[in-house]
Amino acid sequence: MSVRKLKPITPGQRFRVVNNFEEITTNKPEKSLTVGIKKSGGRNQTGKMTMRYTGGGHKKKYRIIDFKRNKANVEATVKTVEYDPNRTAFIALVEYADGEKRYIIAPNGIKVDQKIVSGDSVEPNVGNAMKLKNIPLGTVISCIELKPGQGAILARSAGSSAQLTSRDGKYAIIKLPSGESRMILTECMAMIGSVSNSDHQLTVSGKAGRSRWLGRRPRTRAVVMNPVDHPMGGGEGRSSGGHPRSRNGKPAKGYKTRKKNKASNRYILSKRK
Repeated sequence: MSVRKLKPITPGQRFRVVNNFEEITTNKPEKSLTVGIKKSGGRNQTGKMTMRYTGGGHKKKYRIIDFKRNKANVEATVKTVEYDPNRTAFIALVEYADGEKRYIIAPNGIKVDQKIVSGDSVEPNVGNAMKLKNIPLGTVISCIELKPGQGAILARSAGSSAQLTSRDGKYAIIKLPSGESRMILTECMAMIGSVSNSDHQLTVSGKAGRSRWLGRRPRTRAVVMNPVDHPMGGGEGRSSGGHPRSRNGKPAKGYKTRKKNKASNRYILSKRK
């Protein structure tokens, strides 16, 4: 995976850093696994704006991803590695021995015609999916379930990975991408290897219009608002805005907002950085 810097022949290309997309093998998705996706523009069912700075963007279709990897002990062949406009990671189209096709999150280093499989007694190779009780300690994993059969929830974005550090009874101890160590039931599934497109964080859009293509509208800074609109608004001239805080008054920049009596706190062994 690599990126390249463009020659500044236009103002929008002066600082642009783009993905090489070396791993991508096709630009045409599998039609049977795509569905239409409707834009909300940040509005709810009554038409009220509930999410600001959202709207516009290029039309796109949703690719149905197999997060559960529940087709056990049936070998699949990787057909293509594709770009997905709905996520930062790449996706891979796999075809099972019985002819069924599914999309999965592509792990780093996956190749076309590679064989992958999910199940209890499979080899811990890149792309295979196994229960945490069967994965060797120290293995780098991704696409991890939080509840058995729920489907992958953790470590799904580009370049992210977790590590299986130890097991204690019916729980496995996982070090997550945030630095948090957490207990997860050993019956949960995970994929071997880290997620593809690890250089995604190095890309630079280069111009505001490229954010508009992604459906992001311009964001108004809090200090330029009026006091009625934001706690940091108002004042004569260019005032600092006071202590940094959110629109509803909660302190920002380091203030912990997680509830002290949250039920899942007992599964967290060490907090994130």
